[in-house]
Amino acid sequence: MPLFGKPADPRSERPRKRGIPAGLWTKCPDCERAIFNKHLADNLMVCPRCSYHFTLGASERINLLLDSGSFKEREPNLESVDFLSFKGPKTYTEKIAEDRKITGLKEACVTGTGRMDGVTVAFGVTDSRFIMGSMGSVVGEKLTRLVEHAHEERLPVVIVSGSGGGARMYESVLSLMQMAKTSTAIARYQKAGRPYISVLTNPTMAGVMASYASLGDLVIAEPKALLGFTGPRVIEQTIRQKLPPGFQRSEFLLEHGLIDMVVARRDLKKTISQLLHYLMNGQAPAKSPSATAGQARIAGSKGRA
Repeated sequence: MPLFGKPADPRSERPRKRGIPAGLWTKCPDCERAIFNKHLADNLMVCPRCSYHFTLGASERINLLLDSGSFKEREPNLESVDFLSFKGPKTYTEKIAEDRKITGLKEACVTGTGRMDGVTVAFGVTDSRFIMGSMGSVVGEKLTRLVEHAHEERLPVVIVSGSGGGARMYESVLSLMQMAKTSTAIARYQKAGRPYISVLTNPTMAGVMASYASLGDLVIAEPKALLGFTGPRVIEQTIRQKLPPGFQRSEFLLEHGLIDMVVARRDLKKTISQLLHYLMNGQAPAKSPSATAGQARIAGSKGRA
C-alpha cells in the first residue's frame, strides 16, 4: 500500500494485531466521521464534530431527563393485540416479538411519573427503535391515561416523541383513532390550565406529529431533527419541485414558526426545568441545575446509527 506516495516495503509491514474487539467505533451518518464509542457516550450520543444527535432509547431518555431513581412507570403491562391477524413478510405478532427482544420494551411507549430537578411531572417517551415508534392502540392508550392522570393530580406533562412511522398500520383504523384520542385528552388537560411541554426528536413524523406531539404549550426540538407529516422525498416526488435546504429540519421549522425552541441535548433537562418553573410558578428556580448527573447515567450507552 502506498505510503506518502511511495510504495511500502512488504518486509517492513507489521503483522495485524489480533483480538481487538469489534464495535468500538460508530460512523456518524451526517459527517461520516468515525467516533470512538466511549467518547460518543460521554458526549450524550452527540457527534462531537457536527453535533448530529444519535437516537436514544426510552430508558436513556428517562435517565437523561429525570432525577435519578425518581421514575415510577405506569401501565407497564399493556400489550398490543393482533386483532387483524396481519400477514406480510412478517406477521404483526412476529414483528412485536422481534422488537421486544431488541429493545427490552413491551411497547414503543413508556409512561410514568418522576421528578425533573425536584418538580414532579407526568412523563412519557416513545422509542423509535420499536416498530419505528409508531402509535398503535397501546401507545395511544398509555399516553391518554398519562394525561388523564396528570389532569387528576394537577401535574405538568412532558412527552418526548420519536416516530418514523406515525400511526401503526398493522392495526388499521384503531391506530388512526389514537390521534383523536390523545389530542382530545390533551385539549381537556390544557383547558384546565395545565402545562404540557412536547419534545421532538429525530425523526418525529406522520400521525404522531399530526396529533399529540405538535400540541404542546411549548414545542421543543433537538437540533437537526426531521419533523413533519410526510418525508421530503415523497413531497418532492408529489409536487415535482426541489425543496429548500434544510426543509423539515428543526432549524427550518423554528424559523417558520412551527416549533418554539431548538435545544441541544445537554441543555434539555435544564431548559425544560426552567420552563416548568415559569409556567407553574411564574419564576425560574433559585439555582439552575446542570445535566451532569444525567450525562453520567447514560455514559455506558453504545453508539447507534
